[in-house]
Amino acid sequence: SDAICNFVICNDSSLRSQPIIFNPDFFVEKLRHEKPEVFTELVVSNITRLIDLPGAELAQLMGEEDPKLPGANSTASGFFRSLMSLKRKEKGVVFGSPLTEEGIAQVSQLIEYLHKNLRAEGLFRVPGNSIRQQILKDALNSGTDIDLDSGEFHSNDVATLLKMFLGELPEPLLTHKHFHAHLKIADLTLFDEKGNKTSTPDKERQIEALQLLFLILPAPNRSLLKLLLDLLYQTAKKQDKNKMSAHNLALMFAPHILWPRNVTANDLQENITKLNNGVTFMIKHSQKLFKAPAYIRECARLHYLGSRAHTSKDDLDLLTSPASKELQPLKSQKRSRLDTCHQEETQQRTEEALKELFRHVHNMPDSAKKKKLIRQFNKHPTALTPGSDVPTSPAPRRTRSRSFSGLIKRKVLGTPVILERKSRDATPEPERVSKENVHLLQKCGSPAHTSQAKLKSLEGRKEESCRRMRAHLLSKDSSSL
Repeated sequence: SDAICNFVICNDSSLRSQPIIFNPDFFVEKLRHEKPEVFTELVVSNITRLIDLPGAELAQLMGEEDPKLPGANSTASGFFRSLMSLKRKEKGVVFGSPLTEEGIAQVSQLIEYLHKNLRAEGLFRVPGNSIRQQILKDALNSGTDIDLDSGEFHSNDVATLLKMFLGELPEPLLTHKHFHAHLKIADLTLFDEKGNKTSTPDKERQIEALQLLFLILPAPNRSLLKLLLDLLYQTAKKQDKNKMSAHNLALMFAPHILWPRNVTANDLQENITKLNNGVTFMIKHSQKLFKAPAYIRECARLHYLGSRAHTSKDDLDLLTSPASKELQPLKSQKRSRLDTCHQEETQQRTEEALKELFRHVHNMPDSAKKKKLIRQFNKHPTALTPGSDVPTSPAPRRTRSRSFSGLIKRKVLGTPVILERKSRDATPEPERVSKENVHLLQKCGSPAHTSQAKLKSLEGRKEESCRRMRAHLLSKDSSSL
């Protein structure tokens, strides 16, 4: 049946490797069930694009008017018409009743059995035993279980009973409303180079029109029609055994699934050939007729996921035209430019945030934490100073002095010597003066006034202090060393 796919979350690890089945017509069926009016309007608008339906026939297709069928106004009553009316007076649970899911479930047993017995010669043409058929019919009407594989029934009994079920429906399987549309589909032919109609059938347009027409069939009718046409298709594939071609099968089933009820062959006249050929075409192409056209799928998908809804195939053709295909490289280039702009914008925001953070750190009071943060900024390649607008190359990292002399001076003096930062534009000196020498110079004034004796005494005092503090520092300040 045309049920909407259900998505189930499976927690069983052994089943996760199984392939996921996805219904390509999911959005089509969703639209059919949730918004039938929108769905019908979408399908009918495309049907009228393929076949010419005057106002009265279109109203009949939409169900706005009662269908006007051949022989409906005729006062002549033949024996054949009276006999068919008498047959339909005896209504059962399955036979003679309107099509229901229960009736389909019962009849599907016959179809499954016939799939296993397609080699019987003259299948659907040779009648079976009437007594066995009545027993089988009563069993189906009562809803009892039937064992068709027991050998009690013959395949011809089952095939004849299937035709009987279809013939006793209140209206044909393809419905009275669709009768005129099927006649118009049979007239779809190709055009020559000059635009004149030819006698060659336009198979592609016929398949497309039948796909659309089957979409607006009632759900029970569509389900049973799919089962039936698939059975007839498989039967025709075995015609070398059963001697039943697609055309022979169409002659057997056209009166039951397409002809209007209570009409004779004289009422149909020249339309009989069209109807028989139409059923033959359905049997041959049955594997394609129950798939929604691609543009209907796209319209249904856009109805739920997209902001723009397309109402016909022509609108979608514009999207897949050669001109639109040429625009695909331009679209990809535009997308890459947008990605580049997005990256640049992100980088700019990051740099602004770094600048703001650097200003905050710079305004902090002097402390070990501030120096540590500044060193981390200097490690970053895109670190910014508070006053700069563009990233500059990081300043060369000054290696921390690990000498014992510097350590002793820090311990003795208590506070490190603070040097003023030179300007970025200043030319660096070729020789860097060590921090210890700068401290000595600041203590003693200038090198010219510093005597050599004082320097020697300072060096001796430094070495003596170094020896005294070595052991103590190694034990307590190992982490700083």
